[in-house]
Amino acid sequence: MSAFYKITLLCLCITFLSSCKSDSKSKPVPSQDSVSALSKTTNKPNIIYILADDLGYGDLSVYGQQKFNTPNIDKLAQNGMLFRQHYSGSTVCAPSRSALMTGMHTGHTVVRGNKEVQPEGQHPIPDATYTIAEALQKEGYTTGAFGKWGLGYPGSEGDPTKQGFDTFFGYNCQRLGHNYYPRHLWSNLDSIVLPGNQDFGKEVYAPELIHEKTLEFIESHKKGPFFLYVPSIIPHAELVAPEAFMKKHRGKYPPEKEYIGYDEGENYRLGPYESQKETHAAFAAMVDLLDEQVGEIVAKVTELGIAQNTIIIFTSDNGPHEEGGADPEYFNSNAGLKGVKRDLYEGGIRVPMIASWPGTIPKASETDHISAFWDVFPTFMELSKGLVPEGLDGISFLPTLTGNPEGQKNHEYLYWEFHERGGRQAIRKGDFKAVKYNVFEGNSKIELYDLSKDSSEANNIADEHPTIVAEMEELMQVARTPSPIFRFGQETYLANE
Repeated sequence: MSAFYKITLLCLCITFLSSCKSDSKSKPVPSQDSVSALSKTTNKPNIIYILADDLGYGDLSVYGQQKFNTPNIDKLAQNGMLFRQHYSGSTVCAPSRSALMTGMHTGHTVVRGNKEVQPEGQHPIPDATYTIAEALQKEGYTTGAFGKWGLGYPGSEGDPTKQGFDTFFGYNCQRLGHNYYPRHLWSNLDSIVLPGNQDFGKEVYAPELIHEKTLEFIESHKKGPFFLYVPSIIPHAELVAPEAFMKKHRGKYPPEKEYIGYDEGENYRLGPYESQKETHAAFAAMVDLLDEQVGEIVAKVTELGIAQNTIIIFTSDNGPHEEGGADPEYFNSNAGLKGVKRDLYEGGIRVPMIASWPGTIPKASETDHISAFWDVFPTFMELSKGLVPEGLDGISFLPTLTGNPEGQKNHEYLYWEFHERGGRQAIRKGDFKAVKYNVFEGNSKIELYDLSKDSSEANNIADEHPTIVAEMEELMQVARTPSPIFRFGQETYLANE
């Protein structure tokens, strides 16, 4: 109990410091964009948002993966729209999810890094934060989150049950989410002990149990409208899959790569990854399992007869990781893009996104519309025929979804910042992408790339375009506001994700 009292005191201090953030809950204003494309449906559509964990842009066969197939996710694309230039909220988990939940990029959102609170959980988003789940609740949606949270330790003001979700089941803590046979999970505010996973037991593979609860939520709320958020922990390390899936992939990806991890001791299953002798097979097996679960979600919606009034979006929270024996180079997980997780090059932040809504989103369609996680909030508010709050960085991409590109507004620019590894910033404006590493050194130079000709960011053209570089430098200054908690360049964060 004493540990949690200490955490409570810490939370009070954090809440005081965070109070300088304006409260957008009280300032919703009507969107100016037309939603006439939705007039064909009299009901608010159900919304299912599936978020993979560290799945690279090239980890799906529909995006070019050659070593294994993802038939169910591919089918989702065949029945809907594939985005070629969609970006995550950040290059690591917590700030990426914060951008999603708040509709603000990492220069404005409340959580800008992976900051841990012991003994379990991450820095909480403040109570004053107006989340996408709260907004949809106001529009009559039943809301559920199943998977990994990472935006507030259990019982804190950032707990999912206090940020707009009627139901939560899964991992509260990102660090504990590293392990696939956890000793407990959370059901709302209750800690659910898994007896078969105590000590060295491996009876309950958490992604399967969480998936069961996900399908139950759909069944229970089929009359709608519902918002189902599925932040899966697949395929983030550790690399482990049930034997039935391992059998399908064993021996298919030579030469195998062995990873020696943490298999006993006081920190066992408290974050460090277990050993894996077949990391290639395990990774493919995990993506296979994720693909199967997506297929089962689509099948459940179809079985219940609600497919015509349900939009399903599948994406990933950032680029592919290199932890626990993962081998993104072997699988070409970033599809030839430069960088991986923790990079602000394209490979770290450009992610797959597929949207399907039978009868509304054109089948087998693709788009080059430039979008990001902070666009999801205004898009979902327009879907719900609700109010888009003031102050969001996002722009609804509903016109793109409904086949009306002429009515689609575009960003002036997109902005990211990353608080680890010396500080990193990136701006995309049109086809130009500016990247700045080692920001905290004070004398680092901007790199500039023309993504229309060089999506792999191989040719730095900064010296050829001094005017554009100067503009990007200025944008990197004005695109952000200071945070009293996530002080860019003045604080070290635990790399716990």
